[in-house]
Amino acid sequence: MSGIDTATAATTRTGAVGSRRSGGRRPARTDAAVGLAFVAPAVVGVIGLGLVPFGFVIWFALHDWNPLIGEFTWTGLDNFTRLAGDDVVWGSLLTTLAFTGLLMVLNISLALFLAILLNQRLRGITTFRAFFFSPVVVSTVAWVLIWGYLVADNGGINGALSTVGIDGPNWLRDATWALVTVVVIQVFKGVGMNMILFLAALQGVPPELKEAARIDGAGAWRTFRSVTIPLITPTILLVSIVTMIAAMDVFVPIQVLTSGGPGRSTTVISYLLYQTAFRQNDFGYAAAIGVLLFVVTLALTLVQWQSRRRWVHDEV
Repeated sequence: MSGIDTATAATTRTGAVGSRRSGGRRPARTDAAVGLAFVAPAVVGVIGLGLVPFGFVIWFALHDWNPLIGEFTWTGLDNFTRLAGDDVVWGSLLTTLAFTGLLMVLNISLALFLAILLNQRLRGITTFRAFFFSPVVVSTVAWVLIWGYLVADNGGINGALSTVGIDGPNWLRDATWALVTVVVIQVFKGVGMNMILFLAALQGVPPELKEAARIDGAGAWRTFRSVTIPLITPTILLVSIVTMIAAMDVFVPIQVLTSGGPGRSTTVISYLLYQTAFRQNDFGYAAAIGVLLFVVTLALTLVQWQSRRRWVHDEV
C-alpha cells in the first residue's frame, strides 16, 4: 500500500507541476495580449493624430499652396530656402525662445516654492491647494480675457498702483512690458499643475533620509539642498520638458491680448505661423514654419533629455 501511495503522490506532484508550468504559459500570453490591447489606442492615436498629420505638413511644405485660388504647385525645398533668409521668422524664433526661457524660470521656481509651502501639515491646507490649482481648469480664453481687463491702461492693476502714487505703464501696448506681461499671465495659468507634480515629489521623499541629515547636523537649507532636491530631480526634468513644449507652442494669449504687437515684440513663431497661413493664405510657407518649430522644440527636448545624466538622481 505504501508503494502505491508513494507512486500516487509522485504522480499527483508531477501533474501539479505540469499544470503549473502549462498554466504559466497561458497567463504570459494573456498578459502580453492585455498589454498590447491597452497600448494599442495610444499607439493608434500617436500615429493617426501625430505622425500622419506631421507627414502631411512636410508634404505641404514642399508645395506652394493657396487654397483660395486652388493653387497647389510642387516647389521642392524653395519654402525652406526662403525660410533660411527670412529675418521675420528668425526674429519670431528669438522672441519665442525669450518667452520660453522666462516662462520656464518663473513657472518652475514659483511652482516649487508653492509646493514647499503647501507640503506643510496645516489646517485648511487642502483649500489652498485647490485655490492655486483652480486656474488650470479654467478656460484659457476666459482667463486671458479677464487678465486683459486687469492689465489695460485704465484697468484694475494700474488703478491699484495709482492709489499708492505709482503711474503704471500700458502693459500690453509697451514694447518693453508686453512680452513680460503675457509671460506672467501664462505663468499664473499653468503653475498649479507643476505645483501638484512637485508636491507629489516632495511627499515621496523618505522622511528617514531628512531625519538622518538633521542628526548629522545639517540645517533646513542644507537638508533641502543635499537631500530633497536630488531626490526630486526626475520631477524637475519632467516639469521642465513639459513646460518648455507648452511655452514653445503658445498661441491663445498672444492672439487675444496683443495680436503679436506692439510692433513684433510679442510675435512668437506659432502666431507667425497662424498669420502666414490664415491671413496671407500662404499655407505652404506656413507648413515650413511649422516644421521649423517642430525641429527646434525637438532639439531643445533632446538637449534636456541628454543632460539628465549629469544632474538627475539615479541616472547613470
